[in-house]
Order: sequence, then structure tokens, then C-alpha cells
Amino acid sequence: MASRDGDRAVALSQQLAQAHQELRRQITEIRTRIGQRRLSDDVLLTHCLAFCAALTSHHQGEDEGMFSALLRQRPELAATVTKLVEDHGLISTILSQVSELADRAAASPDAGLAAIGRELDGLAAIMESHFSYEERTISEALDDGVPDTDWSDMVFGFGRV
Repeated sequence: MASRDGDRAVALSQQLAQAHQELRRQITEIRTRIGQRRLSDDVLLTHCLAFCAALTSHHQGEDEGMFSALLRQRPELAATVTKLVEDHGLISTILSQVSELADRAAASPDAGLAAIGRELDGLAAIMESHFSYEERTISEALDDGVPDTDWSDMVFGFGRV
């Protein structure tokens, strides 16, 4: 059983990179659709809110599970984890703004969708920087055998919804 857990742990950094890639894909798709207005406004807003929920779930899983498990194994990563959690706070603030804009866009789609598009442009840039930093700084530690105490479903499972 220990080797099976070890095999799963080795794959965690790859799963993290795949989760980040899926979130990148989702935000790119939403930004493109907003720019081209290829879907109805209601559908665009629904996709946008679903993306916000997926990103929030991913970060909550990291904050509440993965980072705790990581720090138990590698306490020297405390400063890195602190920075990542701070990034999550910034991203959460932007997601709250996007959610508020989505509520307004339901009443006035033309102006609302343009504002959401601008917020998502900024969010995409922050996400890219954050994801790259996270993958660079903690992947090795994840591969060294961080135990999965059921945090992986929140961190990786959002794509199954």
C-alpha cells in the first residue's frame, strides 16, 4: 500500500499542472466568447460563474488541505506557501468583483460583459504568474511524497463537474 500511495504522490505535481492547464483553458474560452459574443449573455454568465466556482474550489483545496500536508513534510516552504495563500486572497477579491459584475450584467448585458471581460483579462495574467510560481516552487516537494489526506478532490476534481 505504501508504494501505491508513493506512486500517487509522485503524480501530484503532474496533476497540479494539469489542473492549472484546465483552468487556463476555461478562462481563455470564456474571454474569447465574451469578446466574440458567441453565446447568449445568460450562458456566458453561467460559464463565467462556473469558472469562478472551480477556481475558488481549487484554491480552497490547496489552502485547506494540500498546503497543510505540504508544510508538515516540508516546513521550510512556509514563506512560499504564505505567498501562494496571499495570491489566493488577491484572486478571490477579483473573483468577487467578477461575481458582482455578473449580477449587474444580468440586468444590463452589454456594459456588464465588457466589464467582466476586462476583469478576466487581469485575472488571467495574475493566474498565469501564480500558477507558474506555484508549479516551480512546490512541484518537487509534492513529488517527494506529500500524503493525500483527501484534499486532492478539491484541488483536482473541479474539472469533473
